Amino acid sequence: MAKEKTTYTCTECGGSTPKWQGKCPNCNAWNTLIETVAESPSARNNRFASLAPASEVAVLADIEASEVERTPTGIGELDRVLGGGIVEGGVVLIGGDPGIGKSTLLLQALDGLQRAGVPTLYVTGEESGAQVALRSRRLGLDNSQVKVLAEIQLEKIQATISAQQPAVAVIDSIQTVYSDQLTSAPGSVAQVRECAAHLTRAAKSGGTSIVLVGHVTKEGALAGPRVLEHMVDTVLYFEGDTHSSFRLVRAIKNRFGAVNEIGVFAMTEKGLKGVANPSAIFLSQHSEPVPGSCVLVTLEGTRPMLVEIQALVDSGGPSPRRLSVGLDRDRLAMLLAVLHRHAGVACMDQDVFVNAVGGVRISEPAADLAVMLSIASSLRGRALPKGFIAFGEVGLAGEVRPAPRGQERLREAAKLGFSVAIVPKANAPKGHQREMEGLAIHPVERIEQALEVVRGLQ
Repeated sequence: MAKEKTTYTCTECGGSTPKWQGKCPNCNAWNTLIETVAESPSARNNRFASLAPASEVAVLADIEASEVERTPTGIGELDRVLGGGIVEGGVVLIGGDPGIGKSTLLLQALDGLQRAGVPTLYVTGEESGAQVALRSRRLGLDNSQVKVLAEIQLEKIQATISAQQPAVAVIDSIQTVYSDQLTSAPGSVAQVRECAAHLTRAAKSGGTSIVLVGHVTKEGALAGPRVLEHMVDTVLYFEGDTHSSFRLVRAIKNRFGAVNEIGVFAMTEKGLKGVANPSAIFLSQHSEPVPGSCVLVTLEGTRPMLVEIQALVDSGGPSPRRLSVGLDRDRLAMLLAVLHRHAGVACMDQDVFVNAVGGVRISEPAADLAVMLSIASSLRGRALPKGFIAFGEVGLAGEVRPAPRGQERLREAAKLGFSVAIVPKANAPKGHQREMEGLAIHPVERIEQALEVVRGLQ
């Protein structure tokens, strides 16, 4: 019997080479080539015919198009991330660490849709039907009518979806599905790419919304070729700390909604519950104001959230440390230089530690002003006023630049009972009105002005 011919395929870009190499010749990634069985010519013939139906050229203005209809899942935080609900014929890819709650959330969503009269199908390749039933009972989903199929063969899954005609189908997970037209093992680059392409085309042609669950690598990225994320309409990442009961679902890509939108969930005995006021997670409860603490109004997608920034300035040695958790360390070094040059606050011989409470990661530059005020507060040992917030980007020349959607940030702070705000001048309410629902607003143009205002308030 002739030996099967093998090739080496890159897990990053999907490129192939006949011999193993340390570096992929296509994308130059190291140690990403894995051995796969080469396809026979008969397996390649006409494989993609069903994915490329004939169509005519049309003028864009003549094409009839209407707003996409959305089906709410009944889980408010998930609907927020999706942009309002599941779109008919849309394909959603959701990834996250093992055991973080992907299957739990999707089973809860399918049960809510089924109880609302929407036909659903849960395809599991990692569990048996009995295991899914046990999990549903643990979650309190009594007498659930969600249809379950334990199958990993693509052709049988497609036949079931075509016969049952569900409005929403979940494939858990895409790495376990394989096609008979390929000889490689399930989870390989070729299988993942091929199965996702067929399921995506089935969703577009049949109108069934498909949710694909994807595994992640040890670096936290979605496993498989990057083309998988390009094929689907929405990419969601499940984030969370194993030591915390809170989970974040973040939209990385969304053709039907805003990207970088987040949903906040709390893991309970009865599954994942949406958190209505996520700002409460990221704020510490101090009986009295403490030095080195400043509340920032950050923006996650379209949602303003309040996060506490804490700074600790302590006497250091000949080589002082600069450490930040949840913030960019290089930006912290830059802000310390701006503080010294333009505001006269010197930390050259001090250790500086900055932390964003609650494990949240802040990447937007609007956190600059809050970080600098918390550092100055810790250095002088004087607490900022009670009910104090700040936001704004600080440039190398010491100017305070406006942050996007400043009015929404101020309204969120006022709604939560904050009373004093230092903001960029361009973000202050127009006219002579300096009050917003009990929030006293102090607009500033430079960092030294912000520190003068703080000294007057302390």
